[in-house]
Amino acid sequence: MAIATTIPASTRVHKRVGALEPIAVTEISKDLRQLLADVFALYVKTKGAHWHISGGHFRDYHLLLDEQAAQIFAMTDEIAERARKLGGTTLRSIGDMARHQRLKDNDREGLAAHAMLADLLEDNRQLTGFLRSAHEICERHGDVATTSLIEGWVDQTERRAWFLSETVSELPR
Repeated sequence: MAIATTIPASTRVHKRVGALEPIAVTEISKDLRQLLADVFALYVKTKGAHWHISGGHFRDYHLLLDEQAAQIFAMTDEIAERARKLGGTTLRSIGDMARHQRLKDNDREGLAAHAMLADLLEDNRQLTGFLRSAHEICERHGDVATTSLIEGWVDQTERRAWFLSETVSELPR
């Protein structure tokens, strides 16, 4: 039980479900917890932009952001359930999410459409990097199921970034 003395209780493996070693489950679950926190933060930020965006192309932005938010929200359950399937734990509260998120909140009021969309673009780019890093960890431990899921999430995240990039390039600053 050396793992229990060196790993915080929130990241300990509760039971061995699959063929992965306990240290692999611990490392992958830890990374999935951070991803989940980031994805929830991006979801809330995307919905916030959806609710507050304005301008000449309001309808287009509003629908784009709603579509992106739905896609992001769909990732949350997959991430959490994958951590649990491995035998790990996941987020338990908003406070837990806040402790694990790496994407920064943006509470500023009155942002122009360009600023909101540029912020979301940067967050999606950062999330792509976090996903690629998690993929490397999963690959190192031979977790093909999680690497496969992550590959799909990378594709979705890059597509969101692409759409946002094209949209931002057309907006006045």
